Amino acid sequence: MEQVNYERVKGRLVYRSCRRAVDLTLSALGLVALSPLLAYLALIIKREDGGPVLYSQTRLGKDGVPFRLWKFRSMVVNADDLKKQLADQNEVAGAMFKMAHDPRITKVGKRLRRHSLDELPQLFNVLKGDMALIGPRPPLPEEAAQYSAYDRQRLLVKPGCSGLWQVKCRNAGDFDQMVQLDLKYINRSSLWTDLGLILQTIALFFKPNGM
Repeated sequence: MEQVNYERVKGRLVYRSCRRAVDLTLSALGLVALSPLLAYLALIIKREDGGPVLYSQTRLGKDGVPFRLWKFRSMVVNADDLKKQLADQNEVAGAMFKMAHDPRITKVGKRLRRHSLDELPQLFNVLKGDMALIGPRPPLPEEAAQYSAYDRQRLLVKPGCSGLWQVKCRNAGDFDQMVQLDLKYINRSSLWTDLGLILQTIALFFKPNGM
């Protein structure tokens, strides 16, 4: 099992400073370049059911510090309430909830998720400093409450919009696989690794997720 090198994680000031500069530059450029697409997505979400365009949710960042994560809304307005009713239909083991055919997802939401377009507002989280472009998926507080001490190692670094698990498994792997890939990334992270994962993530936007 992968174990995090704590000394390596706590050091590396030059890497962390350079990565922050890259995150700020690319997220700002991305928001400007994608602004017409963002406006179009906001319009079709609003037109579908009149509900909010954006959806925010409390997630845990580095060292378990909570923050508000932003996405384009891809589910019905009362999705969080319905999740409690669907708890016994969870299809993955461990501290995650996932259904292959989640009835809460709207028609527009399915189109967004096929190309991960619902994740684009997280670029604002990157600008704010809550997230990085690359890192572990930020968990919900109720998910992290189920973590073992081993699992909590994935909270040692800033969470990311994408990462090794997202690229390798397209969010389809189980919880244990996610933890292993996250810890592998933490131990091997570098600017070159991050840039490679960013390029792979961009390529995935053009490949349907096959929901």
